[in-house]
Amino acid sequence: MSKERIILLSDCQSFYASVEKAAHPEYKDKPVAVGDPARMNGIVLAACPIAKAQGVTTASRVGEAMAKCPGLVVIRPRMSTYIKVSLLISQIYHGYTDLVEPFSIDEQFLDVTGSLTFFGGGTQEIIRSIQQHVLLSTGVWTRVGIGSTKILAKMANNLSKKREGGIFRLGYDNLSEELWPLPVHEMFMVAGRMSKNFYRMGITTIGDIARMELGEFKRRMRMTMGKQSDIQAEYYWQTARGIDPSPVVTGIRHQIKSVGHGKALRWNLYTRLEDIEVVLLELVIEVCQRARRYRYMGSVVSIAVSETDGNRSNSYSRQMTLPEPSSLTHEIAAAAYHLFIDHWTGMPLSRLSISISHLTDDSVLQLTLFDDRERTYRRERTIDQIKTRYGSKALIRASSLLESGVALERAEQIGGHYK
Repeated sequence: MSKERIILLSDCQSFYASVEKAAHPEYKDKPVAVGDPARMNGIVLAACPIAKAQGVTTASRVGEAMAKCPGLVVIRPRMSTYIKVSLLISQIYHGYTDLVEPFSIDEQFLDVTGSLTFFGGGTQEIIRSIQQHVLLSTGVWTRVGIGSTKILAKMANNLSKKREGGIFRLGYDNLSEELWPLPVHEMFMVAGRMSKNFYRMGITTIGDIARMELGEFKRRMRMTMGKQSDIQAEYYWQTARGIDPSPVVTGIRHQIKSVGHGKALRWNLYTRLEDIEVVLLELVIEVCQRARRYRYMGSVVSIAVSETDGNRSNSYSRQMTLPEPSSLTHEIAAAAYHLFIDHWTGMPLSRLSISISHLTDDSVLQLTLFDDRERTYRRERTIDQIKTRYGSKALIRASSLLESGVALERAEQIGGHYK
């Protein structure tokens, strides 16, 4: 019989806010939130425990947070710093095991099954050593969930946030006692819409799914969500029972399925087609540049649009298949523009996203009779090299200098937030 795995999910508490408090000792006993203090309508990306205790929540508006917590210190995000700290924490984890798998910027899986003997202690001892090591090196406190599978470790981590010491173990021996009584919306990967579907099915707790026979659960899912729901049903049923055969594997394991970029917009500034065109082209440029960096071409172009006039809102997504796979700016832009112009209702835009999917290797290029696509690829890759070496502002389209352009602003950001 194989030895049961010991898998940890280590999560950095209030990660961005913790990094800022470590960098600013003068704020040690003050409520701190990370957001743009110059934009009252911007969102709070992270809040320290002191701020949370006074009602500040992640994703709340900066203005609302400051109203709830008058002494709140709002610090502009520094994404490049957070990435560096995350990489440093990853290096620390690698000192305890070679099986470290990033889950997000502030969460990582560790399989320490083979490390316990080497470090001469039990699971609790190695976790406390990791917590202290990270805290002393970065000023960030970590909370750890323990399980024999990744899904158990992840759900245990959610429960660890309410436990002294920030450590909690979830196994098949305490699953029915600790996990199953929780509301179904607290189950991993269950968001608002799925919660409503479960409630309509009479499912209110995680245990309601776990205790049900898989066949019966699939039948109920089909009645609510259609015949295509069998895969979802099996996933949620296994999650409720802590079943997850996937191992902890170092690095990013999954091949990219699509390449995309999106931008939240101030809707009152994007009411005219000529202004929207500028942003659309800028997003296409980023998508194509990233696709070429990964050596991919896409066969399907997709757009996702959110519109609002302040009273009404509308969202939709559309896609089309290209004649040949591409990551050329003018070909992707033409398709994205066609999709947008055919479906735009005329309302101001609050968000626009562009993506390409059905990716293939770009080492084989389909030639055409009337365009020198090979020459165009060489030109665009030369531009990519210049931007990589000298920064994304080294070469920029003239249209991006217009008031509606966002490329210069995005050049100062990582993932939509300031570097």
